[in-house]
Amino acid sequence: MLYEQNLEELIFNRHEMIESDELIVLSGYLGPRPVGRLEELPFNSTVIYGMYGDKGIQNILHNSLLHHQNNIDNVNIFYSNIPIHSKCYIWKYKNEVKHALIGSANFSINGLSTPYREVLAETTKDTFKPLNTYIDRIMKHSTICTDIILPSEEIIIKTTSKLVNICQISLLDNKGNVQEATGLNWGQGKGNVRPNDACLVIRTHHLSDYPNLFPPIQDYAPMIIVGSRKQRKNDKVEIIWDDGIIMDGLLEGSQPINGIKYPKNFSSFPHKDIIGKYIRKRLGVPLGDKVTREDLERYGRTTIDVSLEDEGIYYFDFSAPK
Repeated sequence: MLYEQNLEELIFNRHEMIESDELIVLSGYLGPRPVGRLEELPFNSTVIYGMYGDKGIQNILHNSLLHHQNNIDNVNIFYSNIPIHSKCYIWKYKNEVKHALIGSANFSINGLSTPYREVLAETTKDTFKPLNTYIDRIMKHSTICTDIILPSEEIIIKTTSKLVNICQISLLDNKGNVQEATGLNWGQGKGNVRPNDACLVIRTHHLSDYPNLFPPIQDYAPMIIVGSRKQRKNDKVEIIWDDGIIMDGLLEGSQPINGIKYPKNFSSFPHKDIIGKYIRKRLGVPLGDKVTREDLERYGRTTIDVSLEDEGIYYFDFSAPK
């Protein structure tokens, strides 16, 4: 059987249909949020980050995975020293493969949550033995993440590529004020909003200056009802904040650049007030109150630095100056 929607829930509920006592995840790229969810499962899980052997790993993502390794008893995370782009989800019982899904979906929010973009398919029993041999071979060339020591640089890449650019997103409008009914104060406007709803506004110069940071909107993305309007459901992403908080996010809205549609803002998912409450807490602004320029200046900054850690995984730096 082939699956093209609800892949995350498929993986996390599959054990209820199959006798299993272990899950093995091999993924080209990893996201910290699905790895953290493995704590919910009633058995041990092994996760292998396949493309470490090609591109290495950036420190922010590495630290998030280390946190899971050190704090979740039933999860072990390995980095493959040989480049592996495969995506395999294998359920075992008494060390024998009982069920497996293979396909194109990485073990990340971006890979598992965008309908129709990625697929997973059930394998037949005749593939179980060679699949087990394949995984064993990769494990022999893998290192547990706690044994990986990275240089002190913010980013490590094993290729000759340049370091990822950091986009500075302003929390002020063009007049130097916090917007009245969008941005951090989205929820202060009229309509179907919560008081603490907020977003980060992506401007056209961000798109032109950082073309690899914000992906175009996919035309095949399904339409959803927001309030009384239909809008296209953009890709879900993972956000890692400078204080270690991990948040599901959404690239929302639409703005055309040279005939291509790009997102207009970052919001939190499944509710837009998650990011609004989080930022207000860091600023010391009471929930439900409007955020002002004075609040940001008292905190010490009026921008958030945004960089791309990996496919669908963003790092937001809102650290106050020391």
